[in-house]
Amino acid sequence: MNAPTLFATALALCAAAMFALWLVSLALRNASIVDVFWGPGFALIAGAAWRLGAGGDPARRALATGLVALWGLRLGTYLAWRNTGRGEDPRYQAMRRHWGGRFPFASLFSVFGLQCVLMWFVSLPVQAVHVSSGGPLGALDAAGAALALIGLCFETVGDLQLARFRADPANRARVMDRGLWRYTRHPNYFGDCCVWWGLFLIAASTPLGVWTIASPIAMTFLLLRVSGVALLERSIGKRRPDYADYAARTSAFVPRPPRRTA
Repeated sequence: MNAPTLFATALALCAAAMFALWLVSLALRNASIVDVFWGPGFALIAGAAWRLGAGGDPARRALATGLVALWGLRLGTYLAWRNTGRGEDPRYQAMRRHWGGRFPFASLFSVFGLQCVLMWFVSLPVQAVHVSSGGPLGALDAAGAALALIGLCFETVGDLQLARFRADPANRARVMDRGLWRYTRHPNYFGDCCVWWGLFLIAASTPLGVWTIASPIAMTFLLLRVSGVALLERSIGKRRPDYADYAARTSAFVPRPPRRTA
């Protein structure tokens, strides 16, 4: 299967999966399931590309697919556990109030359709390694794998530390500033960013993969300016009185030692 056909097939598969998920969300009256599917959706695309592609180096294909599966299934499992019993995310509740009776149809495009396109676009480096041969694994692949694993460790440890912190009722109104959260306010988002830049480096070992650099750039933009850091920090200060002081001394994204504050 050539690159255009694989890319088109991956998009069609993603669209079919999102449409089925949208139907489930209507039955459950809960659009939050789209967030749980975000990680596994990438694993689905990577698995399909692995099955359908035939032009890339087998070792590189296995490396990229394995990393995406590890990242996606971990993220999906964590979000499913975290969201159990919480009901629909406030973001989607606000959209329901705004759209009223039109929300079911509107959510098909503004929530599920949008995430489908983003998922497909961000995953282009992983798709590229299955149809573009770049020779055996080399230094760029090793650097990409190392960066992706560092990112995976960052978000896994950060999520576990935060979950343990939140489990203590005494921390209900406090700010998490321990462990990795002492060095960055968003170790999970920083980890995500590292994972996708690492996957791009692996793809960049192939002629076609070099041209997918817009994908990690898009993921970084989403994490920093749209659905990640910016979205969370617009509301967290209202729920955590000490967050302003924490933000003044702690890096928003890239880890570094905390600043001294007055």
